Amino acid sequence: MFELIDKARAVALLIATDIQVLEPSRVRIVALAARHRLPAMYPWRFYVDSGGLISYSTSLRELHRRSAMFVDRILKGANPAELPVEQPTKFELLINLKTAKALGLTIPPSLLARADHVVE
Repeated sequence: MFELIDKARAVALLIATDIQVLEPSRVRIVALAARHRLPAMYPWRFYVDSGGLISYSTSLRELHRRSAMFVDRILKGANPAELPVEQPTKFELLINLKTAKALGLTIPPSLLARADHVVE
């Protein structure tokens, strides 16, 4: 995959959100992006915790909390077909400054101020 990215002379990388396919390769993907000096945006916070540059995604903690509320309602007798469908409402922006520095990038203070978590 990264050979094709090199041939295309890509200047950045955006990783899709398919957690089941990509999660087993998370550490490898982050390492390859770093080796190829590609700034990359990832779909989940654990990529940033593994050295990825930035992620912006729904809060998994909030999704799990909301899921538990639906399970509770179903276990108390609610009809699942009658429960409302919800869209995520809480999103998280995470930035890894160590990775930014390694890539020679400067993250604007205005973006850092909006981040929910910054790895230093």
